[in-house]
Amino acid sequence: MRDKPGTGKPRRFAFVSSETPDARTALDALAAEYGQFPVDEADVVVALGGDGFLLQTLRDTMGTGKKVYGMNRGTIGFLMNEYALDALPERIGAAVAETIRPLEMRATTMDGETVTALAINEVALWRQSYQTAKIRISVDGKLRMEELSCDGVMVATPAGSTAYNLSAHGPILPLDAPLLALTPVSPFRPRAWRGALLPNRSEVRFEVLEADKRPVNAAADHTEVKSVQSVTVRQSKSVTATLLFDPSHSWNERILKEQFRY
Repeated sequence: MRDKPGTGKPRRFAFVSSETPDARTALDALAAEYGQFPVDEADVVVALGGDGFLLQTLRDTMGTGKKVYGMNRGTIGFLMNEYALDALPERIGAAVAETIRPLEMRATTMDGETVTALAINEVALWRQSYQTAKIRISVDGKLRMEELSCDGVMVATPAGSTAYNLSAHGPILPLDAPLLALTPVSPFRPRAWRGALLPNRSEVRFEVLEADKRPVNAAADHTEVKSVQSVTVRQSKSVTATLLFDPSHSWNERILKEQFRY
């Protein structure tokens, strides 16, 4: 969901940064120029660092209604706007808002424990030992794959489609595409399977076969659960995160460029 660029100029900023020297220096300069407010009192949270730190900031502010504007003080900065000290209220006032819905993971371990977590990028399963994982896949209660032998498998959001999903040769998805990417990692059997595109209303269930012999871990972004028996994944219906982009450097333009790099 995309908002049109606005004309209002936010006045209360919460600047947060990673621990790198460049990011800390930028935080000090911006706070001195525009003031510093606690996150719960700010109009906009400005994240300074790389993509990983921006995602951490989005996770910290999910469900609060806070908008996050990232400026690159890291390495790649695919999700970030360019860093500049000047005219920050004007830039943010004109920014385009992208609303992201995270994935909800519900994992059941071999010990019967249930763990829930949210993921902006992906929910991924991968083998815990030297042996290939064997995983059964159902979508919306219907069995779709009896047995996938692989190193792992994931469900990725459009926001996460350029991360681990892309490294596993999964598809790049525009941010406003109503889709999820179901992508295997090093599939052994069926070897030719390259995954599937699913409607974002789908619920995906993974069941680990021979779990005692072939243990599998699961993770919702950075929340890891060891030795899972089953994992259910669906898009959240209630929790959102909002990311701001400069109109001249929009997410969809970056997604389009990324698809022509290969």
